[in-house]
Amino acid sequence: MGIEKMKMPQLGESVTEGTISKWLVSPGDTVNKYDPIAEVQTDKVNAEVPSSFTGTIKELIAEEGDTLEVGEIICSIEVEGAGSAPSEDAPKEEKKETAAEKKPSQSPAGAPKKEAGNKARYSPAVLKLSQEHDIDLNLVEGTGNGGRITRKDLKKIIESGNIPKAADAAPQAESAPAPQQAPAQPAATQKQAAPAPNVPVMPGDIEIPVTGVRKAIASNMVRSKHEAPHAWTMMEVDVTNLVEYRNSLKNEFKQREGFNLTFFAFFVKAVSQALKEFPQINSMWAGDKIVQKKDINISIAVATDDALFVPVIKNADEKTIKGIAREITELAGKVRSGKMKSEDMQGGTFTVNNTGSFGSVQSMGIINYPQAAILQVESIVKRPVVMNNGMIAVRDMVNLCMSLDHRVLDGLVCGRFLQRIKEILENTSKENTSVY
Repeated sequence: MGIEKMKMPQLGESVTEGTISKWLVSPGDTVNKYDPIAEVQTDKVNAEVPSSFTGTIKELIAEEGDTLEVGEIICSIEVEGAGSAPSEDAPKEEKKETAAEKKPSQSPAGAPKKEAGNKARYSPAVLKLSQEHDIDLNLVEGTGNGGRITRKDLKKIIESGNIPKAADAAPQAESAPAPQQAPAQPAATQKQAAPAPNVPVMPGDIEIPVTGVRKAIASNMVRSKHEAPHAWTMMEVDVTNLVEYRNSLKNEFKQREGFNLTFFAFFVKAVSQALKEFPQINSMWAGDKIVQKKDINISIAVATDDALFVPVIKNADEKTIKGIAREITELAGKVRSGKMKSEDMQGGTFTVNNTGSFGSVQSMGIINYPQAAILQVESIVKRPVVMNNGMIAVRDMVNLCMSLDHRVLDGLVCGRFLQRIKEILENTSKENTSVY
């Protein structure tokens, strides 16, 4: 018998760390190779991590909520047939490394530590414990990889009752000679290294750690707004015939196909058809050139309670309304069950956002960088409308709101693109349209 160590895998290109969101095993459980042992969340995807070995779970080294870098040990597994000598030597080597890491970081309380850059990425569990017990994490020596502070470090401090607080470092800081003030940074450097705003936390306030997914969303949104000059336009569409056609089909369709025929599928189909006729819209800004994409891959926004994912319907122009409805159902199901894969969110060329699903009637979306535009499909509402014959009638109306990157697109082509979508939707009916 021997002990093997399971490490945090790399769950996608450019992924550097993952958070253990849920353990699927406990110490003492027997697992086979490739059995899922944990659910891990990264800035790109939620995924199940399979076991690399067949054996018995010995110890869960990482706890739920802990964030670890790719390659860090998450658990140990007792495996039959593995040599005992190497497994006995491994802990000794690990202890030597830990001791070596500790030496350079030993310093008086309040002094800067060499490993501060690595330690600064605290896991949600560590942040929560430190806030609950008023622990100053800058004064804590971490025993994790690279000096990282672990939940076990904080539990040990809490049990000892010797909780380090910011005030503890004050006397030493006052007696120490004041460091020479660094020269002022250039404005450009200050912008790049802008500190987080100092938001006061009052009693009763809740601090929520920023997850990898939320960091990725924030980074992409800020980049899009800073780099792409956003313009915005809106067009209203009479979808009365479309609503009647879909409502006449929906029950029979659900019984036959096993999934819903949504209004959104009709909109995605109309957009993909219009993109084929106006390929300029299906473009991306690439600095010294504009790349007009051949494939029409529609990104759709799917929200959970705390994150937003953008899976992609590949080659949407080649699919029927039924095929698009199936993919929407499958992709949304993957997001909400945590089964979304990195490849499911790659290759999008244009985004359609179903903001109408929560009752919105007008909104301005942020472009999904580096795409050139995003379309918000708003809620279908009944409104009195003046018809061509001068009579007033109650019609089903929807607003289509489009944000565009003005480096790539101009109002004229976008106006014509929206007009074409309007024409397709207003002519959708039993006589003109097939869902198959």
